[in-house]
Amino acid sequence: MAEISKKKVLFCITKSNWGGAQRYVYDLAISLPREFFDVAVVFGEGGELEEKLKMAGVRTIRMDLLQRNINLSKDLSVFFELLRIFKKERPDVVHLNSTKVGGIGGLVGRICHVPKIIFTAHGWAFNEKRSIFSKIMIAFLQWLTVILCHITIAVSQKTANQMLEFPFIKLDKIKVIYNGVNELDFYTREEARRLIVEKLDLNISAGALVELLQSTWIGTISELHYNKGVDVALTAFADVIKKYPKTALMIIGEGEERARLAEEIIKSNLSDHVFLVGFITDAKKYLKAFDIFTLTSRTEALPYALLEAGLAGLPIVASDVGGIPEIISSEEVGNLIPVGQNNSAEINNILAKALENLIKNPEQAKILGQNLKHLVTTDFSAEKMCTETFYLYV
Repeated sequence: MAEISKKKVLFCITKSNWGGAQRYVYDLAISLPREFFDVAVVFGEGGELEEKLKMAGVRTIRMDLLQRNINLSKDLSVFFELLRIFKKERPDVVHLNSTKVGGIGGLVGRICHVPKIIFTAHGWAFNEKRSIFSKIMIAFLQWLTVILCHITIAVSQKTANQMLEFPFIKLDKIKVIYNGVNELDFYTREEARRLIVEKLDLNISAGALVELLQSTWIGTISELHYNKGVDVALTAFADVIKKYPKTALMIIGEGEERARLAEEIIKSNLSDHVFLVGFITDAKKYLKAFDIFTLTSRTEALPYALLEAGLAGLPIVASDVGGIPEIISSEEVGNLIPVGQNNSAEINNILAKALENLIKNPEQAKILGQNLKHLVTTDFSAEKMCTETFYLYV
């Protein structure tokens, strides 16, 4: 019997840290049937994505000059390096992720006559808080990326609609495929809380420790970045503890905003109630430590953290931005709040009341969590995401 010719798929992503886009690339790369596909992943500086791919037996190609920040000299070198890689690998499909490698990869793919160039829009950078000039330049480059690629996958309908407003973008060029998640192996509530507290290395009495472990935990898993709006949750929480002092806010994640948030915690006298846990590997496994999950991002596409919190059966309070309303599609599955680029007393009040309502009504909170879990399991599965994406490869 003749050997089946494998289709070569080359994934490209700018950074190899562990965020939503990296998680997406990993899930797709390890799920492609090896008997039909030859898979490799190209990325910039090494990180957790590289480690996980190697453990899964997926071939990796590192480009040390590939980075998020614009540097004309380095970016030109990246162009020629990517050209060399494409000519050597001769992929049937190039699947691009993230803005930087999307633009360069789309152009290189056209030069090399790659049969199918796919770009996944994990969100548009022009939605972020930037100068008008920066927004215009970024919007032009992202529009050009979509023009260069044969198909663009949008992870939410909102993401798709924004690009369809641009000129010369045809409807059949944009495909909405939601991010998806598999069933997860969570720690129990008690295990997760104990492990998180151990990571905090608190210098408190045994009685205070017991009180903390038994209190109501509001939690988030988020990069500490302005776009993620952790400061919004922090400000609202200051009001929550006035009515519910036996409440803690646990913030899992790391990033450039850590110092500013730590300063705000001290300034607001919240040190006994708000805890910056830091980065945790496989943070999703700890989700059941929380009684309530909140995500107060200023801009989003379709966050994995929200889907994972849904699988954990947690009641959600999240911002009404990007694709989040496509997950929290009704009041029966969660609470949406308006979050703008700038914090305001009105938004803080709405958020605080939403959190207080869930604390006050635990049975209602439990029902919301159960409803969201059912929705995520049926409509946002990793199997569904992979099947719909792989169909585009053939």
